[in-house]
Amino acid sequence: DRAFAAAAHVSRIDLVNNRLVPSPMEPRAAIARHDPASGEYTLYTTSQNPHTVRSTLCNSVLGIAETDLRVVSPDVGGGFGCKIFVYPEETTLCWISGQLGGTVRWTSDRSEAFLTDSHGRDHRTHAELALDEAGNFLALRVKTLANVGAYLSSGATAIPTFYYAPLLAGVYKTPAIHCNVVVTFTNTCCVDAYRGAGRPEATYVLERLIDQAARETGRDRVELRRQNFIGTELFPYPTPVGLVYDFADHAATLDLALEMSDWSGFAARRDEARGRGRLRGIGLSTYVEIAGGTPSRLLGQLGGRGGRAESAQVRVHPSGAITVFSGSHSHGQSHETTFAQIVSERLGVPLESIKVVQGDTDKVPFGRGTAASRSLVIGGSAIVRAVDKIIAKAIRIAAHRLEAAPSDIRFEAGVFGIVGTDRKIPFLEIAKAAYTLHDFPIESIEPGLDETAFYDPLNWTFPSGCHVCEVEIDPETGQVSVERIVAVDDVGTVINPMVVHGQIHGGLAQGLGQALLEGCIYDAEGQLLTGSFQDYCMPRADDVPNFEVALLGTPCEHNPLKAKGCAEVGSVGLPPAIINAVLDALSIVGVTSIDMPATAHRVWRAIRDACAG
Repeated sequence: DRAFAAAAHVSRIDLVNNRLVPSPMEPRAAIARHDPASGEYTLYTTSQNPHTVRSTLCNSVLGIAETDLRVVSPDVGGGFGCKIFVYPEETTLCWISGQLGGTVRWTSDRSEAFLTDSHGRDHRTHAELALDEAGNFLALRVKTLANVGAYLSSGATAIPTFYYAPLLAGVYKTPAIHCNVVVTFTNTCCVDAYRGAGRPEATYVLERLIDQAARETGRDRVELRRQNFIGTELFPYPTPVGLVYDFADHAATLDLALEMSDWSGFAARRDEARGRGRLRGIGLSTYVEIAGGTPSRLLGQLGGRGGRAESAQVRVHPSGAITVFSGSHSHGQSHETTFAQIVSERLGVPLESIKVVQGDTDKVPFGRGTAASRSLVIGGSAIVRAVDKIIAKAIRIAAHRLEAAPSDIRFEAGVFGIVGTDRKIPFLEIAKAAYTLHDFPIESIEPGLDETAFYDPLNWTFPSGCHVCEVEIDPETGQVSVERIVAVDDVGTVINPMVVHGQIHGGLAQGLGQALLEGCIYDAEGQLLTGSFQDYCMPRADDVPNFEVALLGTPCEHNPLKAKGCAEVGSVGLPPAIINAVLDALSIVGVTSIDMPATAHRVWRAIRDACAG
């Protein structure tokens, strides 16, 4: 209140973060089987989090031991967050299979998915930004009404609060921030995590508000952001909303994005478009998000009932082949490749000799599945710790075989050797020795080469970046054509650039869908009006330009891979960049505000109303 009272200027904005239907390629499905002889259940289900499904069903529904329920989650055809949760259908199937003593199956059709899969976003927000005479941010005040639907699903209250308000600091050194979120029930489908889960909503509020403040004060929107960036010298940086950022270089990502997008040459492109009767605009968004999942100690402080550590088991077989059991879960993210690469690089063994097993509670020790870009950050770090245990034990075996002290053994590129000599022994021979036991010192070294590790993060990770979008609008029809998208993202260490680019492309496509095309609508009585792809518009190939993606990796300082996560950055950074570009294009006709999705009809109507006024 003191900051706002002392402000030279206050910018205010009211906006909607539109409701989305996640729409994975394959709808949800489940098969439940009960064996009356053993009393055991098996559930095949399209879940991102099979261990949580098992715990919930055993403890809250079936009243059985966790050893009596096997949950298997194979490749599930995409998830985007909506397959994290325990749903009524799989709960009912397990109960029915127990009553019948047999097998029951269920498959959702697309209409059912529109009605029952958890939706995303759906915020109504009023926000205010206070600035001093020099353009420095003094304070941010946000009031949000968040719809969670007719009943609560697993993370319904956490997403619009805990994963939203702490991100309102963004990449800026705003001294004071206040956010009040009112979570409301309505007669609609439940709302929960959808790609980004709270972070896109926060970024959208902040980046829209900053553009508006630049317009109202006559300041350059790029330089207004730059002067309020958290400088590299300020890290680690405690924000006023409870986070501690480790490190990032926001000016570097901004500069690279401006260069790649030819920001300085935009005026000429705008003039050329006007000559063709088109309105051209350019917009940007600078963002930070939290990834990696909530540290267990913090979850406990907040009253959470579970932990968020991740497990990994690395089993080296006598032949030298390796099986990696991960508590994380791949449903399109290519963990089978990335996790194998981590093991291959650290042990110096061929990639094709490594198999990754996941999604089966009878095979994997324990896990929290995939959500919040946690797989590499936490699951990969658990694998690193298990591999480190393998190496430590293998060094002792190598020391025995080479008749040297373990401290004299060095492991490099798949070979153990005595320092300062040419005496070496390959990893494959050590793997065999661990099981053949011919001269094995079983009194001091346990046979086998099989290690399990858990990893619990000390802090979140903080991917960040800058996205630039350039659009062209036909004022006669309101049709928005996306001409260019540039995404510069700092995701820390990159294991596989092709996988990371693919993840970013997917997030950008979903961000574009939200900004321009997708919107879930109910009527006043709660009837879903957008219940199929005839009414709910998904982005198609001709809606999406070639993405220009660059990675600027500053390492995370508190996990062994130094990774930050990449899966959700596209959905976080792009929507405000697109809407800021649309408003830039429409500024010449006097349009100052528009909500997502900026459909052709909505844009045409905004042009008509502005011209009429």
